[in-house]
Amino acid sequence: MKSKQQTHFKRRQFLRNGSVASLSALLGMRIPYLPLLPAGLTPVGLTHAAQTAVIPEKPGLVVLNDRPINAETPAHLLDDIITPASRMFVRNNGVPPQITAAQAVEWTISIGGESCVHPTEFSLRELKQKFQHHTYQLQLECGGNGRSEFFPPASGNQWTTGAISCAQWTGVRLRDVLQHCGIADSAVYIGYNAADTHLSGDPNKAPISRGVPMHKALEDETLIAWALNGADIPPLHGYPLRLICSGWPASASGKWLNEILIRDRVHDGAKMTGSAYRVPCAPTAPGNPVADSQMCIIQSMPVKSLITFPKSGIQQTLATPLNLRGHAWAGDRSVSAVAVSIDFGASWQRCELQPAVNRLAWQQWSTKVTFPQTGYFEIWARATDNKGESQPMVVPGWNPKGYLNNACHRIAVAVV
Repeated sequence: MKSKQQTHFKRRQFLRNGSVASLSALLGMRIPYLPLLPAGLTPVGLTHAAQTAVIPEKPGLVVLNDRPINAETPAHLLDDIITPASRMFVRNNGVPPQITAAQAVEWTISIGGESCVHPTEFSLRELKQKFQHHTYQLQLECGGNGRSEFFPPASGNQWTTGAISCAQWTGVRLRDVLQHCGIADSAVYIGYNAADTHLSGDPNKAPISRGVPMHKALEDETLIAWALNGADIPPLHGYPLRLICSGWPASASGKWLNEILIRDRVHDGAKMTGSAYRVPCAPTAPGNPVADSQMCIIQSMPVKSLITFPKSGIQQTLATPLNLRGHAWAGDRSVSAVAVSIDFGASWQRCELQPAVNRLAWQQWSTKVTFPQTGYFEIWARATDNKGESQPMVVPGWNPKGYLNNACHRIAVAVV
């Protein structure tokens, strides 16, 4: 029996080699702007995401893996300005702990490491009592979001566009806690440890233990959080305590948090070494092997946008303008502009863009478009950040792990 990956590969090859007639036939309508479609790009109307399992508290999410559980959110379910917990993607590396309310009350977090002056342990109650509380709306995006579009395929969960959220998080600033414990001059990084267990069941193995440089750890928006959208963090998202380092790969925001280390070196925990959450330091040809020594740690995520309304595949009447809206974000940066195209990127229409509610929150955009004739159309969205960097129209530089795909989001529209 062919694997899902082999079947997906053969489908890609067929679509790449398909003729104009075959593409139109598969879609069941003519494609007015087909000559403008970039070479090798498959019409989005021919791609499908299959629901393979169900998470009761997250209806509509697409489950990519059940050991560990990983699930993404279809773009049209991310239309809320503040992402509800029920629509947040799930990315786990190990087995989540089963924590009761009684255990949560007694939860502790240790602050230590080579560059911690006064190692200290805090209970959750003490954290809430000793330090000022802060609430921010913060983007979290998996470093592999968009991996399914890379060719040759990259191994790992085949995320499409839905490994992104922007919820409200409440907690204390990591900076306040670290400064209370004392940060030695030798400090260069922090690392976290957590209560999830390795898939092998070996208690001596950590499923993930990542970190960030001190400058990121000390930002206002980097939190030790206990609440999501004003309620306890749900179990799948780190109950009762998690780290939030927004704008960087969400793997830096450790869940079920029980230890922070102030390091005198780049943190070397699980998923910090080798090729994990790293990309080639220099561009490489698709499919080429890259030595671990030539891989660099991912920091800020790239500029990106999402069309959340309407849902891809809708039917639209020719004479009626189509309202569009969505979100845009840019890692540590802000978004300066969003534009949309209905002719495969040949021309662009500027959108109305709202400012972020706070640093590291996504921004809302909206516009409306009209179509010149009936047939199959795609709407593409492209964001530009405050440094002038824009999303590429097609998948950017290939990398072995399939990270950082920020190609334009596309939806299909049948105009009748």
